[in-house]
Amino acid sequence: MLVQEVFSAGHVILRLEGELDLGTAETFRRAAEEALERHGSYRLVLNLAGVSFIDSSGLGAILGRYRRIAQRQGRMALVAPPENVRAMLELSGVFKVIPIYDSEQKALAG
Repeated sequence: MLVQEVFSAGHVILRLEGELDLGTAETFRRAAEEALERHGSYRLVLNLAGVSFIDSSGLGAILGRYRRIAQRQGRMALVAPPENVRAMLELSGVFKVIPIYDSEQKALAG
């Protein structure tokens, strides 16, 4: 799992690449927590365009970040998940609580 971090317009943007599963969920969780703390922001945009696979551990890591951010009145958005990842997110109900956008620009404006 590769995690690229960008800070823009008060938002932490994490661009994920690879599999988000049992073996990599902790790497993602740690990267997200450190980035949010470093920038003092509770606004997180996850660009999932490069994610090839997600399992329940990856879903749990995303929802865990959402809960932490929501407790601090923050905001979280998902961007451009591939079809197979989108299907898992829909089945799990993630889209009911975290909005999804086609681009980072739309997520930042949303």
